[in-house]
Order: sequence, then C-alpha cells, then structure tokens
Amino acid sequence: MTDESVPSADMPTRAGFVALIGAPNAGKSTLLNRLVGAKVSIVSHKVQTTRAIMRGIAMHGSSQVVFVDTPGIFAPKRRLDRAMVDTAWSGAADADVVCLLIDAKRGLVEEVTQVVEKLGELRHPKVLILNKIDTVKRESLLALAADLNARVGFEATFMVSALNGSGTDDLLSHLASRVPEGPWLYPEDQLSDLPMRMLAAEITREKVFLRLHDELPYSSTVETDQWKDQKDGSARIEQTIFVERDSQKKIVLGKGGETVKAISMAARKELTEILERPVHLFLYVKVRENWADDPERYREMGLNFPRH
Repeated sequence: MTDESVPSADMPTRAGFVALIGAPNAGKSTLLNRLVGAKVSIVSHKVQTTRAIMRGIAMHGSSQVVFVDTPGIFAPKRRLDRAMVDTAWSGAADADVVCLLIDAKRGLVEEVTQVVEKLGELRHPKVLILNKIDTVKRESLLALAADLNARVGFEATFMVSALNGSGTDDLLSHLASRVPEGPWLYPEDQLSDLPMRMLAAEITREKVFLRLHDELPYSSTVETDQWKDQKDGSARIEQTIFVERDSQKKIVLGKGGETVKAISMAARKELTEILERPVHLFLYVKVRENWADDPERYREMGLNFPRH
C-alpha cells in the first residue's frame, strides 16, 4: 500500500460512481481489475463477455471510487444484445463521471464513432482513456486524442496500458479527486458488489469462453446451483453450464468429458485462489433452448428484459 492510498484524518471522504464505457474488447474488464487491484470482472478474447453491470471498488487516499464496468456498446441484433446495450447506457447515465475507453490500436472504427456521438448527449464530466498505448506510435496516439477531444468535451485525457499498468495510477488519482464529497458507500475492504455465487459463475463462464471461444456461440451461461461451506473449511460448489442446442452440449463436454474437466480444473484453481480455501467444483452441462428469450434469466444476470 502506498502512502497516497492512506487517508489523512483532516481530508474529507469522497465516494462516487465512475462508468467505464466503450466498444467491445476495448479492455474495460482488464482496466477495472487493474484499478481495483483484484479480479472482479471476467476477461476473455471473446467480445461482449461482460453482460450485466459489474462494480469494482477502489480505495485511493480518502476517496472510494466505485467503477461500473458496463457491457461493450455495439449494434444490437438480438434481444440479449439490446438488453446489454441498454444496460451500458443506463450505467453511464447513473454515474458521477463517465470514462470512454478506446482501444488505441483500433482507433476510430465505426462502432467507436457511434459511441462517441451518443456520448456527447450526456452532461456528465467525461474522461478519455486511450488503452493499449504500448502497441501504437506516439504520433498516432496524439492525433487520435486530438480528434476525439474535438468531438466531445473531455475534461482530461489519459494514455494507459491496462495490461501492464502504465498510466493507471495517474488515472485513479484524477478520478479519486473528481468523485463527490461524502461518506463511503461500501466497507473499506470490499472489492465488488457482486455476490460470491454470481462471481463464481462468471469465473466458470470465462473459462468456458477461453477454452471454446471459436466453437461456442456466446449465448451460453453459467449458474451456481449450490454452495455449501463444509466442516473442513472447504467449499462445495455445483454449477450448470447452459447451452441452447445438443450440438453445443457435445462441444462443452468434449471427447470423454475432457473439455468440461479442463474447464472445471481452471475454474476451481482460480476460485481456490480467490476464496483462499479448497474448492470442490462440480459442473453439469444442460440444454436450455431459447434461454435468451426468458425474462427470468435476464433478472438473474442483472439485466432488464427488453420487450421488443
């Protein structure tokens, strides 16, 4: 812990919400985990892995910054897509500060331009974050920053690498100074507002995507069915991976159950590290046709069910 992260007695406490928005795969989840200093959001190469709004809590000096990691904003094609996009914009509208995260290597592609245009309608203080700066020449970064600042009134621009942490300390310091004065919203040692059962399901879903991102459509989901704290201090967790078709079930299971075993091992390893105790993880794979049209599934994921 650095000195600047220790609150001094005469400093007023601050607390507020900072929304991270951007196109899919801009690096929002990686940045959130970096700023919070722990894994609270799942990361994969598959776009649109963040579905519901995820909050990660960072302490800096006497400030508590509650980051809202929103789903990537893209052109919605299906009901689930529409729910995710609506959730992203509502997360931005409810925040004290809105940060636009741009993949500097991709630059101003069409889906980014659409987000930038809509961002201009929000009256919140806005901060521009150019991510993956280690992959782009300085001249290109400066030109991209100038272009974006000409389109939207950003109060500050930061150039960072969420992967290696470059520039993230300065970004956190700025945001800590911009959230409103007031009491902290969460206990000091809390990292996320996500219940452990849901975080455990998200971690397994991440392992499914990392293992099968080419073969499996992203309309698969994971639910934690049972969580028992055993007498020996370990946790017994039962989860179901839901897919939409039998053919997808075969992919998740793999030959002789090899694939689901590998997913289970990877998820169990990470859960053991997070919980700091042994974990017994049991995974089941079931077909649930058209789950993406079931309002109950949306409620479980923290999304509003679009009626259209």
